[in-house]
Amino acid sequence: MFLLLLIVIAVLFGFGFLNPIWWVAGAVLVYGVTRHARDRGGGRTRNGGAELGDYREYRERRDRRERWDRRYSRQNRARRRREDRRDHEHHG
Repeated sequence: MFLLLLIVIAVLFGFGFLNPIWWVAGAVLVYGVTRHARDRGGGRTRNGGAELGDYREYRERRDRRERWDRRYSRQNRARRRREDRRDHEHHG
């Protein structure tokens, strides 16, 4: 797919020597491709694995989860201390 796109871009710029409208078409195509790649989060990793955008989404979900866990573990810890104090006062 990517190779085909490169060939199309090269042909459009090659036709640009005959008619300037082909230069414009090639430039628009290059702009569209680079814009689409940037919106998707960049290229692939070195070993051809997952997209960088997928990792960003994973990292954002992980960070949100950690913040949630920290917030509610503090609240739960304080509640447990209060309950322990009440139990200790009633039984001691």
